[in-house]
Amino acid sequence: MSDNAHDNKKSILSVKDMAYTAMFAALIAVCSIISIPIGTVPVTLQTFGVCLCAAMLGWKRGTLGVFIYILIGAVGLPVFAGMKGGVGVLAGPTGGYIVGFLPAALIIGIAAQRFQRKALPLTLSMILGILACYLVGTVWFMLVTGTPVGESLMLCVVPFLLPDAVKLAAAVILSNRLSKVVKL
Repeated sequence: MSDNAHDNKKSILSVKDMAYTAMFAALIAVCSIISIPIGTVPVTLQTFGVCLCAAMLGWKRGTLGVFIYILIGAVGLPVFAGMKGGVGVLAGPTGGYIVGFLPAALIIGIAAQRFQRKALPLTLSMILGILACYLVGTVWFMLVTGTPVGESLMLCVVPFLLPDAVKLAAAVILSNRLSKVVKL
């Protein structure tokens, strides 16, 4: 075996993996464009994109896709809610929710791989993932704004429970159906 062929086998991600990872990072960015301001934190389709990304790609590629999305936003591309970008968005009151996408993707991706995208474990993992995102985001919001926990939950979590439940259900259904026709 030549050294070049041997090096290719050691590659962490194949070209196919990189393409799917980039495609899902782009999907999350597109999902952030639709933004409905309802207060401090807007309703977007980002959580749908994160759930679908992790469910389809698994923990390694899914978490990497979310990380790439956050990285391109951090360097200034307008991929965050409201077509915003930059480190200032991440450092701001809602930045914790964006950072919270990472543990969400990890949790969902692990379950997706372990349970072959079966609906019940995938649904439970998405609930846990979204809760992890809420936890990171709400603690971050409280630290940045000095808002008490009860008020923070009323501003940043309660209004999103129903929309996130709908997005989660759509991500479970879509990932289950897509996995039957798209071999990732």
